[in-house]
Amino acid sequence: MIPHPNSAEPTVWVITDGKIGIVNQAVGLAEAVGFPFTEKIIALRKPWAWLPANIWPSGTFGTSPQGDTLEPPWPNIIISCGRQSVGPARAVKAASGAFHVHIQHPRMSVSSFDLLVVPEHDRLAGENVVATRGAIHRITPIRLSEAATQFAPMLASLPRPLTAVLIGGGSKSHQLTPALTENIAARLNTFAAETGGGLAITASRRTGAENESILRARLTGDNIFVWDGFGDNPYFGFLGLADHIVVTADSVNMVSEACRTGKPVHVIDLEGGSAKFNDFHQNFCDAGFTRPFTGRADQWSYEPLDETGRAARELHRRFETRS
Repeated sequence: MIPHPNSAEPTVWVITDGKIGIVNQAVGLAEAVGFPFTEKIIALRKPWAWLPANIWPSGTFGTSPQGDTLEPPWPNIIISCGRQSVGPARAVKAASGAFHVHIQHPRMSVSSFDLLVVPEHDRLAGENVVATRGAIHRITPIRLSEAATQFAPMLASLPRPLTAVLIGGGSKSHQLTPALTENIAARLNTFAAETGGGLAITASRRTGAENESILRARLTGDNIFVWDGFGDNPYFGFLGLADHIVVTADSVNMVSEACRTGKPVHVIDLEGGSAKFNDFHQNFCDAGFTRPFTGRADQWSYEPLDETGRAARELHRRFETRS
């Protein structure tokens, strides 16, 4: 490990609000950096939960007892992610002088941070900004291999080639309606028939009970497995075992994680969208990582996308060379 100027071994705090999509990005970067880290799940009290961090008085932690405490001994590096974490992380930096890395657009001056890791489609620029293709995450070849070994028995009866199907759902930008879910199920059945292979399907909390029921009713047969939500989450295992990946367009995280595999990633369009999502999907398609889901089993390859590793290397470089 690389020694901090004032410590034999650098330590890291990962500060988030506990939402899984936020945690995966911050923890993924901490794991890639390789220093010991502690997760800090924070909750904000009023009025700080309502106010943007750029107007908080300097040194204000704004946290409530419902979350983890932020107190000495302080870390050498702070990795924060998401809007809720900006204010508390800045207060830790003010108290400790730690190197502060924030993931996602901070909605304030880039000069307030030592390093920002931000998706390209957020269109944020600066000397201290690492613009990543999509979201960073916890997917690594080792993790995929281990998960594939763990969950291989679960999917052993399915024919090959195997397609992992990752279904998201409604969000601020997208809608997944029952009618669209019926259409998606029909196209997935066509896809499975064309490949002659199996489908391993997992839904998210945002899919919704009605849509999930439609998927379970329409996607049946010996060649199909739909995870029931019980036991260990097989998500990493599905990615590791799959020959194709089909993912809905509502999640930058899921598409980015799928593209770490180097396998064909077919994207199902949902109702709605936004300029940022459209830019993201167009960029990934143009780069050869993804293609729209058509129901055909197109085959292509690309260099697995490792933006988490690139961000970690930049964090190391800047941490080592700071004055």
